[in-house]
Amino acid sequence: MTDTEQGNQTSVREFILLGFGDLIDLQILLFLLFLVVYIVTVAGNILIVALVVADQHLHTPMYFFLGNLSCLETCYTSTILPRMLASFLTGDRTISVSGCITQFYFFGFLVTVECYLLSAMSYDRYLAICKPLNYAAIMNNAVCSQLAAGSWMTGFLVSIIIIFLMSQLTFCGPSIIDHFFCDFTPIIKLSCSDTHRMELVTFMLTFITTLPPFLLTMATYVYIISTILRIPSTTGKKKAFSTCSSHLIVVTIFYGAIMIVYLLPKTDTLRDLKKVFSVLYTVLTPLVNPLIYSLRNKEVKEALRKVIRKCGFHKNVAN
Repeated sequence: MTDTEQGNQTSVREFILLGFGDLIDLQILLFLLFLVVYIVTVAGNILIVALVVADQHLHTPMYFFLGNLSCLETCYTSTILPRMLASFLTGDRTISVSGCITQFYFFGFLVTVECYLLSAMSYDRYLAICKPLNYAAIMNNAVCSQLAAGSWMTGFLVSIIIIFLMSQLTFCGPSIIDHFFCDFTPIIKLSCSDTHRMELVTFMLTFITTLPPFLLTMATYVYIISTILRIPSTTGKKKAFSTCSSHLIVVTIFYGAIMIVYLLPKTDTLRDLKKVFSVLYTVLTPLVNPLIYSLRNKEVKEALRKVIRKCGFHKNVAN
């Protein structure tokens, strides 16, 4: 597990992810539970992507971004759950240092992209509700492509910088991470190098890249809700709110869980609570996204009905 370096100093080659190891009697049950969650998550998000690509009625900016989000969620859950499932099944909780850093890279990359995609989706809903006459002119194919590409590129660049700095660190022990995946703070705590510069750079990059999309998302919904409240008819209010309610639910779950995990004080009392909320935004959010969008969007349900009819099944999807 270690390589001898200068003097008595050793370099750790593997970390131990404790995960939910304290629930020894529930390992098989947890394995089955998270296996079902993983299968349903991947299947649901791939289905959303397939529907968006195949159905001409879903070739709109809102569903273009939804397709990107579903693709992201498939990658997101695949970054964390397969390793967790293997741990439940085999009892092997070790992960190489390079594997841990790689997992954190994809985690950080995809979280950053999700922040920007959710922001782009909220901007799309803002234009659709608050600026309907200018919507088609502003949110054209070129703008949609630029917003999506910018989201992915930002996540890639920010994560590359952080991972480059992290790869320069030396880990001398201990090697235990009390988490179910490799996150920034648990990794940094195990380093015997000076991490102040890296923590400062990471804080600045995180602040610069995640605060603006969060504020934009919040601002757009302030305008959206104020615009909806000014609609005179109840029917008009319901129709307008129905176009953004799914996205608002997803945003609330995602940002709510992240704030609880990263903004609450770092104490032993809250450690297990944070682990639970980490499950919420890393595992459950990718699971519920396709359910929320498919159950609350008439266009998605209609596209699903068409697919079912083409496959020879004649049962209607419940309204």
